[in-house]
Amino acid sequence: MANENKVVEAIKSKKGIIDEFKEFIAKGNVMDLAVGVIIGAAFQNIVTALTGSFINPLISLITGGCKTDENGNLIPVGGQFKINGVAFDYGAFISAVINFFIMAVILFVIVKAVNKAMELGKKKKEEEEKAAPPEPTKEEILLTEIRDLLKEK
Repeated sequence: MANENKVVEAIKSKKGIIDEFKEFIAKGNVMDLAVGVIIGAAFQNIVTALTGSFINPLISLITGGCKTDENGNLIPVGGQFKINGVAFDYGAFISAVINFFIMAVILFVIVKAVNKAMELGKKKKEEEEKAAPPEPTKEEILLTEIRDLLKEK
């Protein structure tokens, strides 16, 4: 009997955890965070492609030039140096720094735009609330009806 009670209590506590998790997921902040992560990953892919396709060849040209393979694709030559046979690829580091700054600027612009839109929405809502008179309460409606009935008599 004691074991059955423990099993029932464990099931009830797990059900509570599941309900609590559903409530947590349903909150807007979690969904906003998930959307932000997905959009961030998409922007990261775009920025990585930009850096790899355009910025890295420029870095290679500036730091030592490029050569082409048999298909005519550019192969970066510069952007690294060797000490005792160990290659230090500072071109990849510069590329990562540029990648970071591009992502930071994009995120800054997005956050700035969202904050501006939210601020405008808040101002518009406040203006609408000021323009529209508040709805009369039930008591006010009742008192108005009583007043009108007394005026008729």
